[in-house]
Parts: sequence; C-alpha cells; structure tokens
Amino acid sequence: MGEMVQWCWNALGCEVVLASTDPQQLGRARALVANGLKEVDDRCSRFRPDSELSRINARAGDQVSISPVLCEVIAAALDVAARTEGLVDPTIGPALIAAGYDATFAAVAAAGPTVRLDARPACGWQQIRLDRSRRLLQAPPGIWLDLGAIGKAWAADRLAGIVAEATGTGVLISCGGDVAVRGEPPEGGWRIEVSELGPGEGHVETVVIDAGGLATSGTTARRWRRGDLMLHHIIDPRSGLPAETPWLAVSATGPRCIDANMATTAAIVLGPEAPAWLNQRNIAARLVGCDGSMVRTGGWPE
Repeated sequence: MGEMVQWCWNALGCEVVLASTDPQQLGRARALVANGLKEVDDRCSRFRPDSELSRINARAGDQVSISPVLCEVIAAALDVAARTEGLVDPTIGPALIAAGYDATFAAVAAAGPTVRLDARPACGWQQIRLDRSRRLLQAPPGIWLDLGAIGKAWAADRLAGIVAEATGTGVLISCGGDVAVRGEPPEGGWRIEVSELGPGEGHVETVVIDAGGLATSGTTARRWRRGDLMLHHIIDPRSGLPAETPWLAVSATGPRCIDANMATTAAIVLGPEAPAWLNQRNIAARLVGCDGSMVRTGGWPE
C-alpha cells in the first residue's frame, strides 16, 4: 500500500478533507466524493431555494414524494431525535432563522442590530410523518426542517463506505470536522487533531481511530452578534434558543460519524448534565469548558 495522501476543498459550506491510503486511487475517490456531496447539497441544503429540502419546506402540510437521498437523511435525523429524546431535533429551522442564521454562514453578518428571540420550543420531530418504504413525507404547516449537521455526518459515513468499497483502500472523509473512516487504516491508524478553537489552537490533542467516526461540536466557530447578544448555531429544542452551555466544544467518537455527531450536539445542549449522559452511554468524549476546564468520559484517553 502506498503512502497516505489527502485532498482538501470546500463543499456543503465547510472544508472537506479526503484521505486515502493509495495515491493512485485518490483521483477516483475525489470524483466519487465530489459527486456524492453535490447530490447531498442538491437534496438537503436549507440555504438553496432550488434544493429539494427548500421546496419540501415550502409545502409543509402536504404529503410529498421525496428522493432516496433526502428520505435517508430525514430518516437518520428522526432516528437521532428519538435516541436523544429530542435533544437533537431537525425541526429547529425556524429558531435558526429567527436567530439570524438565515443564509450560509459565510453570508451571515458578524454583527447586526438587536433581534427579538421568543423562547418557544421547536415544533417537534414527533410531528414528522415519514413513510420510508414509499418515500412519502408529511410535516405540519410551520415546520421548517434543518438537516445541516446530520446531513454532513450522514454524507461522511455514506461516502466513506462508497469510496472504500469502490477502491479497496482505506479512506477518511471529514466534512467540517465530522470524520468517518472505512477500510484498512494506515499503519498506526488515522491520526486526527482535536481542538476546541481550530487547528493548532486551544487544547490540542491528536487521537487515533481505526474505524467508525469522530465529531466535534462547539459554539466558537459559527457565532455572530446581534446587539448585545452573542448567538451561535446550536439550538436547544426545548427553548428554541441558542443553547446556554458551559462547554466551548465537545468531541466524541462513535461506531459511525453520525453517532459521534449526535453525542456532541446533545452534550452541548445538555450543558452541565452532559458528562453523566455520556458516561451512561459509555461514549468516549472530551468536553472543554468555557473556563478552560477539561472533562473526559467513556475512556477518552488522557
């Protein structure tokens, strides 16, 4: 097997990293990933008026037929909502828009006038009716689905599997820090830098995984000011407001990237209760507090 190589580019509003254990397969792997990410963007983007999700959101109340990709991502989002008892809920779209996250993050103004935020719980994932076998979706009027974080994690898992099977190589895919690995890992495993503030900043650690996924969620990368309020993109569905949390960032591993993403988002929302919740589920995670403190759960290495 040749030396590990990687390629970086932008897609889905984030940096995408593709790494392969075979340089000769990198071009084919990149084509597969680029095509797959385009399909996810076409189907699942909240920011594109021509995306399938935007068209579906505009028809809330009607029963509509949806594509296989959108059906699978919504099914994954509903599964995550059920497993977290609504701590991670795809019906937070209206709350994100009200908070000012109404366009791709690059287009969101860093500062702006005061906004009025009404504390109102998310519409609720239980109201979504999905017939997976027939690919039929129905959501009550007023619901605006957001599949951002789940969509990236789902894409990383799906495309890592596709590339590993098509090329017979070990592969790593990161979509904005949501990492999935498949196939035979490089010697010594996949080495991934984890930090709460960005590459090389804050509490930097390098962790090694051989399979599954790793994700980091935090309140530092996607944040903006409206008047005296500092807002961020992780909504607490119980209040409909940006989560009040003692954590700058949470990183976790899981059998899939989507499992790791579920854990990190739920932990940010849970706040002080997060370590107990993670330990009860034996999830290996690292929580970095706003005060610089560090908490580790589920065997996350020192």
